[in-house]
Amino acid sequence: MKKCDYCAKEITYFEQYCCEECERKTLQYHLRNERFSKLFYVINTICVFGIPVGLFIASFSSAVGIPIAAGSCLVLGLMLILLPFPTESMIRKHKLQKAIKISRIFGGCVIGLGVLIVGLVFVLKR
Repeated sequence: MKKCDYCAKEITYFEQYCCEECERKTLQYHLRNERFSKLFYVINTICVFGIPVGLFIASFSSAVGIPIAAGSCLVLGLMLILLPFPTESMIRKHKLQKAIKISRIFGGCVIGLGVLIVGLVFVLKR
């Protein structure tokens, strides 16, 4: 059986979505993706490079490097929660609804990494 492109419920071969709500949510996702994808990629690139650069700078001066790394983690995590744009292969494998959920969970983990970095600095300074 074929599966719905949004929620992965089984449908007939002649349909693409199981209901109108799934079709509407998919359309909303693609419109949001068109609208914010450039912003997403710019912020994503800055933050992904900001984390290791901040940690590298922290080896010389923790007062400068740790806020850069933690801030990059926080911004990247919030962006992944607010604008979850999974990759096409992830959408193909898990369908859209689950891929968005996985992206948001990953965003929460990135925020947790930022909190862990700040926590380790405070523990190691004592």
